[in-house]
Amino acid sequence: MPPPTGGAMSAMRRFLKEVRLLHQREKRRIREEISQVPGLLALLMKPRNGQKWTKNEYKELRAQLRRLSRLSIYLATVALPGTTLTLPLIAWWLDQRQKKRHNASNNAA
Repeated sequence: MPPPTGGAMSAMRRFLKEVRLLHQREKRRIREEISQVPGLLALLMKPRNGQKWTKNEYKELRAQLRRLSRLSIYLATVALPGTTLTLPLIAWWLDQRQKKRHNASNNAA
């Protein structure tokens, strides 16, 4: 296989730059969403500032994080570096596992 040409390398660099910019933009958006939840950021920062959560604060934190968990798939695919690239591989791998199980159950019957 011949090495990539200058044009292909340039296109790859542009693609990776766009992916990085998308990742940064979405991280910023998610941070802004979290900052919109009243008091969540201050509450999350308490342990970092050497303070402990009270029982009521812990309950409030859990409730707010549950609300944010509706975005969990989106957060996982956008906020973590590389997941937008690896997600199709994970889906393929899970599909292969399911096919193997299906074939094994058909062969056993």
